Amino acid sequence: MTPKKPQQWLQVVGHAGSFHVGDYGTLLKRFCEGEQQCYLRLMEDTLKPFVPAYHGVVQRDEQDYNMMDNLLTHFNTPAVMDCKMGSRTYLERELLLAKERPQPRNDMYEKMVAVDPEAPTVQERTQQAVLKTRYMQWRETLSSTTSLGFRIEGFRKSNEECHTNFKRTKSRDQVMAAFNNFVESNTHIVWGYLRRLKELRQVLEESVFFRTHEVVGSSLLFLHDWKGRTGVWMIDFGKTAALPAHLSLDHRTPWVEGNREDGYLWGLDNLIDILSNMLPLT
Repeated sequence: MTPKKPQQWLQVVGHAGSFHVGDYGTLLKRFCEGEQQCYLRLMEDTLKPFVPAYHGVVQRDEQDYNMMDNLLTHFNTPAVMDCKMGSRTYLERELLLAKERPQPRNDMYEKMVAVDPEAPTVQERTQQAVLKTRYMQWRETLSSTTSLGFRIEGFRKSNEECHTNFKRTKSRDQVMAAFNNFVESNTHIVWGYLRRLKELRQVLEESVFFRTHEVVGSSLLFLHDWKGRTGVWMIDFGKTAALPAHLSLDHRTPWVEGNREDGYLWGLDNLIDILSNMLPLT
């Protein structure tokens, strides 16, 4: 492999320390077996061009990492956005576990009251604690996750200006304004993203992997630079779960507990529609 110029990984959101920049244009992400299995399957699926190329497991300082392409390598000082896809960000098995072994969390109660002091129930206020799943479901009603099937997690512009406060970005107009800020009203960039998202939607509707997996907590990574290059990739498969053999998903049907639907395509439809409305009528 030809050595490539090291490219800094811009981590806008997520757990600090989960990533390291590798050699030859690669990225090391802290090992997760479920994510490894997803990448191995994705390398054999029609979705392969829409995910980072996967290069196996490596060790650094006695810690295992999944090694994949660093998507920033081919961009010059890119702007980066993370959009978490789907109508929920928790797995059904997480809900089940919470019901079987409820563990009220003080830290999540504090986060809840910091945003909305009226949100906790009387019982939660007495305990000064909330269940993780209750917190996650409540948080998603604040953002566009439940209303549009995706939410902006954060973005960083090429001038290093960072925006991560999107917990209450819920309406189509608010989302459109955030995107417009991210692309700095550049319709050429919007066109590039729109083309890529439409291609992705078509492939998702044909993908065996997508049909047979519950895709939760996964993001779309948006990249563009001053040369007008754009790209969108699916990332983060740590919570993506294979379905039982008898089950498949359309990713648009509303979720009810037990059906495993995640709303991913419904969110992508809304995202495409919002970007389309940012373009001038022709």
